[in-house]
Amino acid sequence: MTKMNTNPNGSLFPDHDSLTAADHRLTERLGAARRLMPSRDVVPGGPSGVWLRELRSMEFDQPKELAGLVEWVIEGLETGTVHVTHPGYLGLFNPAPTFAAECADRIVSVFNPQICVHSHAPAAVEIELHVIREVARRAGMPDGSGGHFTSGGSEANLTGMLCALQAGSPAYGDDGLCAFAHPPCIFVSEESHLAWLKIAHAAGVGRNAVRLIQTDGRGRMDPEALTETIETDVRSGNMPVMIAATAGTTNAGMVDPLTQCGEIARKHGMWFHVDAAWGGALIARDTGALRGIEQADSITIDAHKWFATTMGAGMFLTSRPDLAAQVFRIDASYMPRSDTAKDFYVNSNQWSRRFVGLRMFLALGTAGWIGYADHVERAIRLADRLAWLLQHEGWSLVNHSPMAVACLVPPEGHEAVRNYVDAVRSDGRFWVSTAIFEGKPVLRACITNGRTSERDIDALVEVLASVRV
Repeated sequence: MTKMNTNPNGSLFPDHDSLTAADHRLTERLGAARRLMPSRDVVPGGPSGVWLRELRSMEFDQPKELAGLVEWVIEGLETGTVHVTHPGYLGLFNPAPTFAAECADRIVSVFNPQICVHSHAPAAVEIELHVIREVARRAGMPDGSGGHFTSGGSEANLTGMLCALQAGSPAYGDDGLCAFAHPPCIFVSEESHLAWLKIAHAAGVGRNAVRLIQTDGRGRMDPEALTETIETDVRSGNMPVMIAATAGTTNAGMVDPLTQCGEIARKHGMWFHVDAAWGGALIARDTGALRGIEQADSITIDAHKWFATTMGAGMFLTSRPDLAAQVFRIDASYMPRSDTAKDFYVNSNQWSRRFVGLRMFLALGTAGWIGYADHVERAIRLADRLAWLLQHEGWSLVNHSPMAVACLVPPEGHEAVRNYVDAVRSDGRFWVSTAIFEGKPVLRACITNGRTSERDIDALVEVLASVRV
C-alpha cells in the first residue's frame, strides 16, 4: 500500500515560523501603504496595462509564491482604487476605518468563528448582542429591544420591510403576499436611498408598491404629502404597511421629520422604520438632531459609515425582536435546538455569519461614546469651515444639515458645478462629487475621514478658487 502524505499543504497552511515571518512582512508593507497614502492622488490612473494583462493570464494551473502575489495585489490596489482612506477624499460615505476595526478583522480572521448559533461561538455572539443592546439604548429605544448585525444598510432595511409585512399580517411568513386582502404599500421620501426599490422587489411586493413622497423644499419628507398619499392609498383599496423615514439622506444629509412620521405611522397602524445608516452616528451627540428616532419600530445604522469600521457592518435594531424571529424562523435537523433570542440563523437573514460586530465593539470600547461624539463634532466643524470659507468666495450653501456634508453652488450658478468638480478631481489631491438637491446640481463635499484636517479644507478652497469657468 502506497504511503499517503498526510502533512498539511504548505502553500495553504504554512508552518508557524513561516506564517509569522510572512505576517510581519505583510504588516510592514501595509504600514508603508498607509504612511504613503496622503502623498498619493486620491484617484490614481488605474491599474497598468501590464497589471491587467498579468491578471487575465492567470489560469491558476501552477502555484505561485504568496509574497509575490501579495505585493502584486497591493500594487493593484494602490494604482487601481479610488482611495477612500485618503484625507482628501470628501465623497460618498466610505470611511477611513478606525484602527480598532482593522484589529478586529485580524482577530476574527485567526479564530474564524461561525456565529449563526450561540452554542458554537458564545463569546462572539454575546459581544454582538451586547453592542446591539447598547446602541439601541443610546438611540432611546425601549428595554427589551434587540436586533443583529447585517452585511450593510440594504440588508437591515430589507429586514425592516419584512418585519413590517409580518406585523401587517401574521400569515405573511407562511403565505407571503397572499396573506394580504389588499396590496401592501411602503412610503419613503424622494430623497431616500432608492435601494428601497430593490428591497421591495426582493420582498415580493414589487417596485410599484413603493411610494416616493415629495420633499418640503429642504430635502426632507413632507408630512402633509405623506398623509395625503396614505389616505389616497386607503381610499384606493391598498394597505399602507410601513413608513421608512431617512436620518441622513445620501445627497445632502437631511433628516426627515421623525416625530411627525412616527405619529402618522401610529395613527394609521403602520410600522415605523428609520434608515439612519449614515446619520445614526449622531446618537453619540445629545443634540436633538435625531429626535423621534426612539419611536421607531426598527432602525438601520451602518457601523461602516460614520462609526468608521471596515466595510460590511450594518446593524438592524428593533423594539419588536419577536417579529424578526417570526420572519426568519426555521427548523433544521442538523442544527441544535434554537434560541430565537441568541441564535442568529433563526432571527436574521444570514446563516453563515462573520463576526463583524467585533469591529464596533473594539472601536466603541476604545473611544467610548465621548470619543465618537468628538469624532462626529470634528467632522461637522470641518464641513462648516468649508461652507464658511466658500461662502466668502461667493458660493451658496443650499443644504442646512446637522451632518458633516455641504452642498454648494458656485458663484456662476448650478450649471457650473460639473466644471468645478472636474477641476478638483484633475488636481488629484481631492475627490468631491456632484449631487442633485431639490432638482438642481450641487457640488457635494462630505467629511468621511477622521484624519482630514483644516489644512486639507483650506487647500481644497484654494483649488476651487483657482478654477476658471
